[in-house]
Order: sequence, then structure tokens, then C-alpha cells
Amino acid sequence: MDLPVIWFAAIAVLWIGYFVLEGFDFGVGVLLPLLGRNNTDRRVMINSIGPVWDGNEVWVITAGGAMFAAFPAWYASLFSGFYLPLLLILVALIARGVAFEYRGKVDDDRWRARWDKAIFWGSAAPALLWGVAFANIVRGVAMDEANIVTAGLLDLLNPYALLGGVTTLSLFTLHGAMFLSLKTDGEVRTLARRAVPAIALVAVPAAAGFLIWTQTAYGKPWTLPLAGIAAVALIAAVLLSLRGREGWSFVATAVTIATATVVLFGSLFPNVLPSTTDPAFSLTVENASSSDYTLTVMTWVAVVALPIVLAYQSWSYWVFRKRVTREHIEPTPAYGGAVPPHGS
Repeated sequence: MDLPVIWFAAIAVLWIGYFVLEGFDFGVGVLLPLLGRNNTDRRVMINSIGPVWDGNEVWVITAGGAMFAAFPAWYASLFSGFYLPLLLILVALIARGVAFEYRGKVDDDRWRARWDKAIFWGSAAPALLWGVAFANIVRGVAMDEANIVTAGLLDLLNPYALLGGVTTLSLFTLHGAMFLSLKTDGEVRTLARRAVPAIALVAVPAAAGFLIWTQTAYGKPWTLPLAGIAAVALIAAVLLSLRGREGWSFVATAVTIATATVVLFGSLFPNVLPSTTDPAFSLTVENASSSDYTLTVMTWVAVVALPIVLAYQSWSYWVFRKRVTREHIEPTPAYGGAVPPHGS
């Protein structure tokens, strides 16, 4: 494989890491008003992701930076053509991060309720919009010979993209429920396990429909087994959760998200942004990439830096591996409402 292909695969890996790790963060945020029946339980939920949520967001920053450096034409066309959806995602992520820090600054129920809404919408909007965006990337957009995206917002809201959005939103919510059942104890854990079948009623048919549509319209022969693995893993996740196998059910939803993302990138390759105006106008791995020198320098930087980042993030997950319970919550709101629980 040449360097552009290697970096296309590397960017796919970065997005897999982001969707798997930030996916359960989003799911916890979506479930906050549904499972958090009082402030203590909501703080249990927030504290379960408190030590890791900001580290998980590093993956999307790295993925965006890698796209900018390795495929500048792809980055330019994508971020100009998808300006509004990406702006909404950015605003939602900012509001969500601020909410984590500010919800506990004032001991007032109305104050916390406002920030809890920000956490919900700041989690639900990106979970939905990332699916819409990536479905449109795979499907292709109207783009002229200068690689300027001419598609409007309504063009991006096509049935395939909307199904992609429902799929990511429901999958991330299910992933979040699996995480809460694994990482918490007490009432939150019980409610999270009870919520799994209801979420699965949306996630399973949505994911099945989206994978079938993707494989039928855009897939490659080698992506078909991966789509099957994603479907089997999703069903297994629900069954394992019903049997109380919380660790394995969380792993299964992670496998579903990871393999489904590979299916999307595999269906896209060798394009990076297809043009529905004329296939000749499409951006590909070859015509959108940076020079070999740039990619070589990036490769050496990645070889040195990536193991350090992975080691640090693995260490942080290990340090904060214990379950969060009501006993870890102080009587008064802690700083930011998202301080890591004591001893976990």
C-alpha cells in the first residue's frame, strides 16, 4: 500500500476510536434525563464519564487534523459543503463541555436543570448529525469540477442520511446504556439494564436497515462479512445484556460500532468524497492527498506519538475502572458536577 492508502486507513481507525469511545459518552448524555430521576443519580451518571469524556474527544480532533494534513482537498470540500451541520456539532460539543463544568457551580435545581438540558442536546445532536454527515459522504454530494460542493442543506437531509442519523443516535444511546450498566451500581445500573430492550427496538432495525442499504448500494464484496459481524454483534449485545453479562455486552456494542464504521469507509474507498454531479469530479485517495514528503513526516510523527497517547488513555481507563455509586457522591455538588468518584 502507498502512503495515501495507509493514511486513509489511519483516519478510519481514528474515527472508529472516536465513535466507540465518544459514543458511550453521547449515550450517557442522551439518557441523563431519562434515567437520572434525581440529582444524585444524574451526578452518578455524569461522574461515570467524568474522568474520560474530554480525553475521548481528542480522537475527533486528531481525526480532523489528520484529514487536514493528509487530504487537504477532502478537508476543504467537506468542511465547506457540510458547514452548517459541522457548525451545529461544534456548538453542541462546546455547550456540552461547558455544562459538565458549570452544572454544579450553583446549588439550585433550576440552574442544574438548564445545564442538564445542554448535556442532553449537546450529546443527542452530534450523535444524530455524525450519522447524517457520514451517510452523505458515502452516498456522495453534488460537487463541481473545482471540487466545490454545490449541495444545499435540504440535499443532505435525504432518506439514506436520515436513516444514518437515526442509526448512530440509537446505537450510541444503546452503547451508553451498556456502559452505565457496567460502570455504575444501584438504581442507575438497574434502570440502564431495563432501558436496553426499549432502545434495542429502535437500534436493531435502524442499524439493520442502514447496513443493508449501505452494502446494497455502495458496499464492496469484502465489506459484506463485516456488515454481518456488526449485525450479529448487535443482537449478541442485547442478549448478553438481558443475561447480565454487562462487560461482554459493552464489548459487543463496541464491535458493532467499529465494524459498521469500517463498512462505511470500505464502501467509500477509493473515493474520499464522491460527486453525484459527475463521477469524474469525485475526490479520491490519490487526487486529494498531500505530497509524499508530508505523508512521510506525518507517518513518523504518528509512529512516535500514537503509542504514548494510547498508553496514557489506557492508563486513565484503568485508574478509573471501578463502579460509581451514590456513596461516591458528596452531599453538596462537587466542582463542575463531574469530578471523578473517590477511589475509582
